[in-house]
Amino acid sequence: MAALDKSLPLEYQSEQSRLNILGFWIFLGAEIVLFATLFASYLVLAGRSADGPTAAQIFELKPVMIETLLLLTSSFTCGIAIHEMRKENKNAMLVWFILTLLLGAGFLYMEIEEFMMYVSHGATLQTSGFLSAFFVLLGTHGAHVTGGIIWATCVIIQILKRGLTPVTARKVFIISLYWHFLDVVWIFIYTLVYLNGMVA
Repeated sequence: MAALDKSLPLEYQSEQSRLNILGFWIFLGAEIVLFATLFASYLVLAGRSADGPTAAQIFELKPVMIETLLLLTSSFTCGIAIHEMRKENKNAMLVWFILTLLLGAGFLYMEIEEFMMYVSHGATLQTSGFLSAFFVLLGTHGAHVTGGIIWATCVIIQILKRGLTPVTARKVFIISLYWHFLDVVWIFIYTLVYLNGMVA
């Protein structure tokens, strides 16, 4: 087994961990391409509402602001979790990490409520090109958040069983990169989809 470099943060102490983190950065590059394609499709179709409702008719600022607050706060708590991890304070890290996931779950709940409201007003995936692109973009992001919560829960179970090691620390750090990426994507959704749609 390769020697650990104690001068580095816990998640970077082994060569394997450094390679895994680099590999995940490359994976995020592919995710950027995926979301860029979805954003491009949405922007092309945003004005094509056919006989269905337009963005200005269905978007409401209050629920979107709550979703945004929940997700951006989760990014902050995730950062604190990584700070505590680097101090090798396992219990504090777990508290902040679990809080991050609870905020993410709250975001998903609000988003599902939002979708149900749209459907009740006749705004469905089949209604228009605008709504198809909207639901696909936001649904893809929501699916990523769901996957992140499940993935992070599995890592929490590993930490409870094995403790905070360079391997489990690397897994937590990689999830934090993923979570921050999803928050950045949401900022683009909030700006290009919601705010742009409300003023159009």
